[in-house]
Amino acid sequence: MDNVKSVTKDQDNNRKIKDIRRNSLNVPNFIIYILIPLLPLLVFWFIPMIISLMISFTDWDYISPKFNIIGLKNYLEILKSSEFWQALKNTILFGFGTVCPTLIIGFLMALIIEKVKKGKDIFQGFLFSPWITPMVAMSIVWSWMFRPSVGLINYCLKFLGINGPNWLMDSKYALIAVMIVTVWKTAGWAMLYYSDAISKIPKDLFEVCNLEGANSLQKIKYIYFPLTIKTTLFLGIISLINSIQAYDQISVLTRGGPAGSTRTLLYLFYQMAFEQFNMGKATTIAIIMVIITGILASIMFYTVSYTHLTL
Repeated sequence: MDNVKSVTKDQDNNRKIKDIRRNSLNVPNFIIYILIPLLPLLVFWFIPMIISLMISFTDWDYISPKFNIIGLKNYLEILKSSEFWQALKNTILFGFGTVCPTLIIGFLMALIIEKVKKGKDIFQGFLFSPWITPMVAMSIVWSWMFRPSVGLINYCLKFLGINGPNWLMDSKYALIAVMIVTVWKTAGWAMLYYSDAISKIPKDLFEVCNLEGANSLQKIKYIYFPLTIKTTLFLGIISLINSIQAYDQISVLTRGGPAGSTRTLLYLFYQMAFEQFNMGKATTIAIIMVIITGILASIMFYTVSYTHLTL
């Protein structure tokens, strides 16, 4: 009897070993499930990043097939350049000046739409429509609206007794004008994500709040905001990355001017690469942008995570 149990146990062990081997990551499974899905990422991200890093150590002019290895000279010259620090300042201002309003307006629009009983989908589609509108076309329309004498914005301000500025030609207001266009486009996109997150909040929580006599601000503080914190994290990181990579609206509205007041790092990259034909310095700016994006995303991630833990 003991021999039978021993044989049965050995058979079970052999069967388990065969199952482990069958489910193990062998060469065909590695190729099918890991290597092939990684190919697009390798071809379109890792290899270009490595090539860009290599170019940043050269003086390649984008036209000639010849170039020289100059080491860290590009990085040192860029970090000493006043244009770079002005572009970095504009990028940071533009980033936080668009991300924060986008999240706040998107969140408030989602709260308002949540109260709508009929035609909710119509309102969502109307508010989301700027996101699917091409940025170039939208920027052209806004450039007409920003005209100092015949523009709609200054006309409305004049109706209120305010003399509107020359939005796109005044260095004090040009960056604000570009921010307005960007927030106009992205707020509806944020609203859609917030609406989805709010719709998943359990209704029992609101019933308890109503029994406790909580007002609207208390509901936002203790229910809406804590339970949409992950959505805020996602939207914050994506919006920040998109704002750092903004180009179309700047190119159409101001072309980096006046006096470089709207020139961001990406637009400085464009000018270095395709106007000055200095691809070495241009790729140096691109590498710095990647580093800055990673740092800002990490800071936002840990900040929102800490806030979530302390709520």
